[in-house]
Amino acid sequence: MTALLWFLLALVLLALEWLGVEFDGLLAAALAALLVSLLSAWLPLNLGLQLLLFAGGSVALLLVLQRWSARKRERAIRQSEGSQYAEVISGFEAGSDQGRVLWHGQSWAAENLEPRQALQPGSQVLVMGRDGTNLQVLPEDATGT
Repeated sequence: MTALLWFLLALVLLALEWLGVEFDGLLAAALAALLVSLLSAWLPLNLGLQLLLFAGGSVALLLVLQRWSARKRERAIRQSEGSQYAEVISGFEAGSDQGRVLWHGQSWAAENLEPRQALQPGSQVLVMGRDGTNLQVLPEDATGT
């Protein structure tokens, strides 16, 4: 009977996660509840041990998921000599801070962090960072180099 209760708890937690409830531990807790459900179905575990397994499993799975997520976010564009510079391809007209640059041999959407200064096609810009698939760039002469 307890295995069924753990399974129902796992389903409720998964439903909350699916509905978009903002809580970091829901997925880990749902997986831990499924694990405890399976273990309590096969082994005669007392309630204290089940709760301990659920708590420990939730924490362990949360740490594993956070580490995996952080590692996935850390995958950045590889740096090489001269990679901090890009060449303006188009855009960056007066009053617009958006355009395209050529960086690592590929065309990227970019945001001019110094929008008062127009960027002409063929000019060099310094890549300061990245926000998703958009590069954040500064005109080469705005960096003091």
